[in-house]
Amino acid sequence: ILSAGLEQGIVGDAVVAASLAQGDAFWNFRETLPECQKPEGASIKHDISVPIASIPDFIEMAASAVASVSPGARVVCFGHMGDGNLHYNISRPEAGDDEAFLALYRPMNNAVHDVVRSFHGSISAEHGIGQLKRDELIATAPPMAIDLMRRVKAAFDPAGIMNPGKVI
Repeated sequence: ILSAGLEQGIVGDAVVAASLAQGDAFWNFRETLPECQKPEGASIKHDISVPIASIPDFIEMAASAVASVSPGARVVCFGHMGDGNLHYNISRPEAGDDEAFLALYRPMNNAVHDVVRSFHGSISAEHGIGQLKRDELIATAPPMAIDLMRRVKAAFDPAGIMNPGKVI
């Protein structure tokens, strides 16, 4: 599959582990990416998902949306591209100010999440909704999806005593 993608120009560059040790080194690289961003200054992080076939277009459109909010901001996108779950992190511009960049949290999230929704993706992938995204999920997810989540919660917690005030 990878060879075919390279031949067709779908894949621009790739590395395949030739041993278990190399595979472990690749995995370590992926696991340390968030930590590597810290010395670069403030970042705004997203845990999103889009259909696998939409990943390249999503990355292109989201990068444009990010640039419209904060020219010079640097995108670090990695994750589970085989299932469409992406960690879409945005580091402040190199010469930027952390506080000024973090003040863009809401407009940056809106810009990225609008692109996610345009691909019928989710603003939350593997890490769940949490309290920060709860209201946005309720406002933007299809009503049928919210209803299903509430029914699942009610089936396991009819009295509403577990994790009160949360989606699930």
